[in-house]
Amino acid sequence: MAHLHITSWVIAFVMLGLATTFHRAGKQKAAKISQMILRADYLLVLFSGGWLFSSYANYGPLIIIKVLAGLWVLASMEAISAKYKKGKPAGSWWLQLTIAAILAIILGWGFLPLGILPA
Repeated sequence: MAHLHITSWVIAFVMLGLATTFHRAGKQKAAKISQMILRADYLLVLFSGGWLFSSYANYGPLIIIKVLAGLWVLASMEAISAKYKKGKPAGSWWLQLTIAAILAIILGWGFLPLGILPA
């Protein structure tokens, strides 16, 4: 399930990049399609994350912080795509996305048992 979760996150970041690029280029139809795919991918991220959460239930505060960081990433991604759609600046949301993603990656790969970093 960890591979599905990581793959869905990669797809989400790619779709966010495409949506913002299409909005900047003025291709509203392509931007809307990529934004809808991004929103559908959120469901896959939430499903796989919930599955992983249920298998990590005994990790206490680390898993709770990881879940909150993951939800923060999703909220930041949605806010960025909404700001680009409205033509407003999204700089603060990009900063939040970066901080939350780094936190989630460090917790997921460094401290939880399915991670790849040495613990």
